[in-house]
Amino acid sequence: MRVVRDFFGGAGFFFQGLGWAARNGRWWAFGLIPALIAFVVYAAALVFLGTNAMDLAEWMTPFADTWSWRDAFRVMIGVVLFAGGLALAVVTFAAVTLTIGEPFYEKLSAAADPLDDEDEQPWWRTLPRSIKDSLVTLGWVVLFSLPLFFLGFIPVFGQTVVPVLGAAVSGFFLAVELTTLSLERRGLRRKERFALLRANKPATLGFGVVAFLLFLLPFIAVIAMPVAVAGAALLVRDRLAPVAASAD
Repeated sequence: MRVVRDFFGGAGFFFQGLGWAARNGRWWAFGLIPALIAFVVYAAALVFLGTNAMDLAEWMTPFADTWSWRDAFRVMIGVVLFAGGLALAVVTFAAVTLTIGEPFYEKLSAAADPLDDEDEQPWWRTLPRSIKDSLVTLGWVVLFSLPLFFLGFIPVFGQTVVPVLGAAVSGFFLAVELTTLSLERRGLRRKERFALLRANKPATLGFGVVAFLLFLLPFIAVIAMPVAVAGAALLVRDRLAPVAASAD
């Protein structure tokens, strides 16, 4: 019961971020600019993947040339390829958008989650570390996503259980990216951030899964990006930071 309560509590922080963004329209409006730039790039990449998915599926499955059901099999492969690309795009969208708009999103995070004794560093000093951390996170995403990709070919299981597991994995790592700004401002490095989020997995998943599902909707990802950053800052302030402080 507590796990379920924590999950929905974590999801609630996304909607708290929505309320904060609604009360601070200027921050929300400026947050759309880097999100829109990233969206255009990702949309072009996904359109390219979608229009070439069948050709790629045919190239990957020469062994199926003599099968009577090769066309249906390759359609399934094409769908899985596009779904995998879409899931990867959703997870990396936050990292790329945060990198493009790092100076602004740092200010937005600080506005939603002010700290009295913060040692603020110029964004150009934190950018290399942020890129490195995002690449490490992407590596973990790929590590978890590859088995799910192949499990997706199993009838029934691949169309029911695997999407749920994929949403959980993608949601967790999306939360990792979105909470980075607030946790870094508290001096937590990558390993410490991962440990804290794993220790609070239900709340982390609740927040991340809601963000992931909304980011699947084409233009909603752009609108929701400033909301997600604000919600992540509130999640850190009200839920994760007190736990980290008590652990110390």
